[in-house]
Amino acid sequence: MEHFASIPSATGEVELETIFDDPQARYQVIAQGWQDKRRTHGCLVHIDVKGDKVWLQHDSTDAGIADELVERGIPRERIVLGFLPESVRSHTGFAVH
Repeated sequence: MEHFASIPSATGEVELETIFDDPQARYQVIAQGWQDKRRTHGCLVHIDVKGDKVWLQHDSTDAGIADELVERGIPRERIVLGFLPESVRSHTGFAVH
């Protein structure tokens, strides 16, 4: 998570921040600031840990965080692409639920 928050913004004065909610096992990277003359605020990455699974609830990174999690040692069968419908997840190579 901190890796994605450390990537500098390509445009404007946008800051990336991490949110760690350990008691609820929820983690986010958000972007907030100004792009040109417009206010921007939104979630880049949202991860929940449920039991032994890592649920990717939102991923708007260019590279995709799922593959990075695999590279860091989390097996594909423990990663759920929660932002996809269950009917599609079975075709991704990642966990369905």
